[in-house]
Order: sequence, then structure tokens, then C-alpha cells
Amino acid sequence: MTLRDPSSLLRLNLGCGFDRQEGWINVDHSQTCGPDQVWDLERLPWPWEDNSVGAVRLFNILEHLGPTRDGFLDIIKELNRICAPGAIIYIVVPHPRHNDFIGDPTHVRPISVDTLKAFDAHFNQFTIANQTSESPLGLQIGVDLYIQQAIYIIDDAYHDTIFAGDRVRKGAAKFLHLHNNVIKLIYMEVEVVKGREIPDRQVKVTINLSKG
Repeated sequence: MTLRDPSSLLRLNLGCGFDRQEGWINVDHSQTCGPDQVWDLERLPWPWEDNSVGAVRLFNILEHLGPTRDGFLDIIKELNRICAPGAIIYIVVPHPRHNDFIGDPTHVRPISVDTLKAFDAHFNQFTIANQTSESPLGLQIGVDLYIQQAIYIIDDAYHDTIFAGDRVRKGAAKFLHLHNNVIKLIYMEVEVVKGREIPDRQVKVTINLSKG
């Protein structure tokens, strides 16, 4: 694999809509929002070279892509293909048990931390060794994505239920597990590994303490 100069790597804001970002190539399927590049992300292959991308922004878009199993897996493979080793994918998705996800007919699949952990080859090896039920998708399709961190963003309506000042209330984890509409969004930073050595792979999951 030929490594590129990091300064030459692209920064793609995919499915940008009207959320255009300076310093990024803003990509959308519609000319209405004035993207830098018009492309339907379900049209494969994507128009970027192998290992040419250093950062990808997928804010409120991944849940719209790949309505079929194979279609979604092909999109994950395309992300892996275009990203250089060590590239970071920044993801925001609605929580699958929030009405923001349920009520939008253009949302085709729930995305969670567990969804993307299925593409972590190190985690896949653990599940195989321990004969657990998770599908080892990373090994099956030849990708390795490591979730560096995940942040749960609480719906404002439940903020005071979850937090007491600057700390999480006792029993909050159980409350989050049992109730719908509590977590509004999930933010994740995902590294494209491609053979890099990452000691002590642990997903750091936190709850956002700010309101609004």
C-alpha cells in the first residue's frame, strides 16, 4: 500500500445538505444545497481514489443509506476503500429509539455503537473466540473500523432526569436502557485501521453533560 502525504488527503463532508463546512469538499446528491460536488452516495463506486481521504464527515446521513443488507455493506466497503490508514470518520446519527429516527420515512436502518462495532476486526476475533452471537462483519467483508469514542447526546426534556449538576445521577444507565426518546443523538469518531497497530482497543462511551 502506498501511503500519501497527509497534507494531500481529502476531507469529505458527505451528504452535506445545507450544512456546508469550510475546508471540506461538500458532497450531496442535490444541486439545491450548492455542494462542491454532486454525487449520489448509493451510486458505487464513489469517484475518489483508494486511500485518498483523511477525514469523512457523515452527519445525519448514514441512517439514510443502504436500504438492503448488501447495499449497506457495500457502502461500508467504499468508506474503507477511499480512506487512508488512520483516517477518521466523524458520524452523527439519531438514536434508534428516539422519535427523530422513527418518524422520518427516509431513514432506512438504525445505526448504533453496536452496529459499527460489527466492523471492528479485533472485536470480531473476540466474538468468534467466545462464540457470541454478533456477526463478524469486519472480517467477512475485509474492513477494520475502530470506534475511538462515542458520545450520547441527551434530549433536553430528560436532561435534569439524567444529570444532577455536573454528574450523572445514580441509576442513569438503567434509565437510558429502559426508556425511549432519552438519547437524541449519537456522535462517534471511527478510525479506519488498515493494518495499523492499536494497543488496548476500547470504545470510550460518554454522556454529553451540556444542555441544548
